[in-house]
This record gives sequence, structure tokens and C-alpha cells, in this order.
Amino acid sequence: MRHALFSWTPEFTQYNLSAWHALKPERLLLTHSLISSYGLLQRPDVICQSPEPASLEDLLLVHSREYVEAVRAIDKGGGRLDAFRYGFDGLNNPIFDNMYDASARYCGASIQAAQAVLRGEVQVAFNIAGGLHHAHRDRAAGFCVFNDAALAIAWLLKETGGDAKILYLDIDAHHGDGVQEAFYDDPRVLTISLHEVSPSFFPGTGYPQELGRGKGEGYSVNIPFSPFTADEVYMRAFEEIVPPLVEAFKPDFFISQLGADAHYLDPIAELCLTTADYERLFAGIREMAGNRWIALGGGGYSLDATPRIWTLAFANMLGVNLDDKMPPGYAGKQKHLRDRYGPDLDYKQVEEAREFAEYSIKQIRELIFPYHGL
Repeated sequence: MRHALFSWTPEFTQYNLSAWHALKPERLLLTHSLISSYGLLQRPDVICQSPEPASLEDLLLVHSREYVEAVRAIDKGGGRLDAFRYGFDGLNNPIFDNMYDASARYCGASIQAAQAVLRGEVQVAFNIAGGLHHAHRDRAAGFCVFNDAALAIAWLLKETGGDAKILYLDIDAHHGDGVQEAFYDDPRVLTISLHEVSPSFFPGTGYPQELGRGKGEGYSVNIPFSPFTADEVYMRAFEEIVPPLVEAFKPDFFISQLGADAHYLDPIAELCLTTADYERLFAGIREMAGNRWIALGGGGYSLDATPRIWTLAFANMLGVNLDDKMPPGYAGKQKHLRDRYGPDLDYKQVEEAREFAEYSIKQIRELIFPYHGL
């Protein structure tokens, strides 16, 4: 058995919302360049696979037929007067060339990653172009046209006859609202999202009181942080909440969205993690996920930090420790894989973040833990 699958095609860069947009396809090119420069894709235990676009049947596992057909029509130049109705605008979700196929391709990569893990072809799989977790059933949102994370989960449920238990862990700085919404009443899927919240921060959801509905009550877990949350404050919340829930839930598959926008250099979010914090997170996820781990990309708007973080993630998935000096051949300008410095925070920022995180931990223990016998 080969250990890992890495999804890659230069066609991933066709998901290009515009030259000025924050979601730049260069982040994917740089990540691929760095991972390749370290020799990780040349290892005998790694399969590097070019994905096919998700089929219409696959897309309909999560999205409405009306919406999928609208995306195709808008892409071909029709129905643009109705585009706003489906979440497309000139700022966050602009219409772009080849929108349907580009969106279907990153979804196909996430589904194929799930397929490879389900079949036992690999133990872990990583789709850096995936993790576009904000898209809703019938609406684009937050730079996301289709929701590949939800599609991978829905595909696994279908292929296993509905018997599988799936853990979805989201460490993006933004709440994984689209995935939560898709499985809000489904006890087979435990969604856990760690994210920033503030009055004006997108998407404005993700509080502990959002705990699921009906049979799914207690299976949506939200760990919100205030701006400027860093290192030990974040890690305490992660360690106090996530491992106990994973142990109680005992998932058959582990899907993680590894958004890199919680890094302190990210220009959009205000969380303050370092590469050292991410390495701790990846080590914890690897221990919990075992041999059925499907990892997806997500947010990450710093062209400095994002490739480094996702390279560390893939190395962790392989159990490889990388040298800190950047290898020859990397297309980026950085000289070191890991941060030389951390964020510059004052005492008030640290204490406010600590108090907020402690309150989040308290609420989750009171609201969520009883559903899982904790």
C-alpha cells in the first residue's frame, strides 16, 4: 500500500476569481513547488494524482440541481442577470472564465481523495485546492462556488451505505458554515470548527449555541476565538475540546480542513498562530485521524505563510521531518520553512483572547459534552 495521495494539476489555477482577488492561485503553485522541492512527491510512498472534475451526480449530493445548472449557465454567459440571486457579485464571488469546470475539478479532487482512502489505496490524502467550505446548497459564498468538503463527506456516506461515522475538523480562521449547514441534523457527521469571531468578521456564525438540530443536536461543535488569539490560548482550547470529542465519537473517517489563514501574517484574519503552532495542530490531528485521514486546503491569503504551512502539513502526514532551510528550486523568496519570529502582542490583547477562549471552552463543555457522555 502506498501511504499518501497528493492531488495536483496545473488546472487548479483556473479557479482564478480575478487578478485583484485575495484568493490567489499562486498560493497553490508555490505550495506545489515547495513540496516538490523537498522531494516529497518523488517518494515511493506517495501517489501524485491529477483529478477529474466532479460529475453532475456528485455535485447533486450537496447542491440543488437549480443551483448547479445556474452555475453552468452563468459560466457560459447566460443568466448573468440572475447571478446575484445565487451569491455571485463583483467583490467576494465574481464570475470568472471556466468557472464551472474549475469549481468541479477541485471538488473532484476531494472526492477522489476520499475514494482512495475508502478503498485502502492510501492511508492519507491531501487536496490543497479543496477546503472551500462556505458554499451553500444553492448559493456561492466566501470565495466558494461548490462545497468540496461537504461533497466528500456526502460521497463517503453514500458509498458506505450510510453506515460510516465521519469527523470533520475545520481549523480555518473562518467558520465552516457551509459544511455545518449541510449536516446540521445528521448524527453520522460530527463537525468541529475552530475560528475567529467578531462583529464584522465573515461569515458571522459559529457560536457554541449552534449545536445541531433534531437527531443532529450535539453534533455541531463551534470553538470561537477573539482576534489576536495565539499559541497556548488556541492550543489549550483545541486540546481541551477536540481529542475528547473525537475519542467519544470514534469516527470511521477523519476529514480536516487545514485553512492557513489563522497564521499571524495573514492579511484577512486576525488570529496569531505561528508555524510552530500549526505543527502542533498537525501532530495532534495525525494522532487522532490514524490511517483514514483526508486533508483539504482552505483559506490562506499570505503567499509567504500558506505554502510553508501546507508543506509542513503534508510532511506531517508522511511522518517526515523537514530541514528548516528552503531547498533549491523553490519558486518563493523565503529562506526558512519555519517562522523566525512570532506576532507582537500586548498584554491586554493576550488576556482578552484568553478570557474569550476560556468562556468558549466552558460553554462547549456545558452544551456539547453531555451529548457524548463527557
